[in-house]
Amino acid sequence: ILSWATTAAAFSPPSLRKTHISRSQHEPRVGYAGQVRRLSPLSVSYSGMGGTAISLDEWTERDVYSMEEWAQTYGVQKIDGVELYTADGEDWQLITNSYVQAGSSVLYIPSNLVLSSEDVVREFGQDLELSENALVQMDKGQKKRLPLFRLMVKILGEYEKGQDSQWYLWLNSLPRRFYNGVSMTDACFECLPPYAAVLSMNERNTYSRFVNAIRKGWVPIGQEIIHDDRVVKWAYNVALTRFTEVWNPVRQKLIAPMTDMLNHSSEPNVEVTFDDLGNCIVNAIADIQPGSPLTISLGDPTNPTPLFAQYGFLANDCKTIFCKAIHLEEQIIDLGYDFKDLLFQTETGEIAPKVWDIFLYKLLQDNDFEAANQFYVACKTDDEETKQQYHDYYFPYTLQELKNHVYSILGEVDQLTMKAQSYDLETHPRVPVIVAHNDLVRDTFVMTQQLLESMG
Repeated sequence: ILSWATTAAAFSPPSLRKTHISRSQHEPRVGYAGQVRRLSPLSVSYSGMGGTAISLDEWTERDVYSMEEWAQTYGVQKIDGVELYTADGEDWQLITNSYVQAGSSVLYIPSNLVLSSEDVVREFGQDLELSENALVQMDKGQKKRLPLFRLMVKILGEYEKGQDSQWYLWLNSLPRRFYNGVSMTDACFECLPPYAAVLSMNERNTYSRFVNAIRKGWVPIGQEIIHDDRVVKWAYNVALTRFTEVWNPVRQKLIAPMTDMLNHSSEPNVEVTFDDLGNCIVNAIADIQPGSPLTISLGDPTNPTPLFAQYGFLANDCKTIFCKAIHLEEQIIDLGYDFKDLLFQTETGEIAPKVWDIFLYKLLQDNDFEAANQFYVACKTDDEETKQQYHDYYFPYTLQELKNHVYSILGEVDQLTMKAQSYDLETHPRVPVIVAHNDLVRDTFVMTQQLLESMG
């Protein structure tokens, strides 16, 4: 019952060379599949963009082509064969049409284009410090998110400049519509299972505190900007979904235009690095075949729900999901476990050993306090023999508790999905990704249910 088997090379930039701007198709939101269709390139220019402000209408077409030429003009370089692709004009990614050897440098972004949370501190000075103090006073836990707050302020400042911003063409290439927790309506939240709802609400709460701190008025950004809900939410989502975090020489968050076109994979083939001068270099960490997307890891591949809450997509290559025992968080903390320890396999429904531990621990706490203490000590000291004795003795009861949990989640997910499918996609465009998330949970839990039923 309790067994479960489960160099980067330095980039020396040559002289800047212009490369052909090509267009093709990109993966759908929930996974890359199929051939890529090449589209005809369009002419691009830096003038005549049709106004000084960036339109944030959700249906505005992303001008990625002008961004690519802008990037190349300012020193961004790609090795031959690396191109931008889209399926629908909304989602984009970098893909290679040539073989790339592990250790090769595939992309270079000079430091003058990199947005740095530390540079924001120097740029905004005391005004930013006052806003940060207000943020931390609201919630001391927000101190660790100050680098994200700084990037949001920077995005707002550059948005206000319009075409006068150095990053105007990059900003104009970004998505206007996001699918993550911050972007969801109250109706969307009503269709999420508890764990996904908690994570999404955490992001929404952070966003609200950021907005309140900015609206204190210390940061020198126009009132019409900081009081425009659509603008501040967009700025937050840009910062939240496009940063890379580094820890040396200091912890900070960085955004390197063009690297934000790298998609997620549980088996990434490139990594993003920064040299001592702040230049960004993307290196291949595996051999990459022609026609493959260039991918990085955006988070723990064993648990897709945090990625769903932060980025608004569902990875199609996840092999495990959290067991959704959010009601046992107290027991999880007591035993020193992490959500990544408490998994169901998506292909078989198999149950991680520590899932059995938390359900038995709760059962013992409710019925035999002394036994609960002994089991707790066995878990904390890795006394597997004692743990197994408890599991063997109480197995029928633990099995029933797990069954009850799985039945409950299945019933809840079915109801939530039915509710989501009743919504009009025109007014609730995030329904498909919510349903995809719920379907993954349901399909996995059905297999776990069958496995539990076979045990007795």
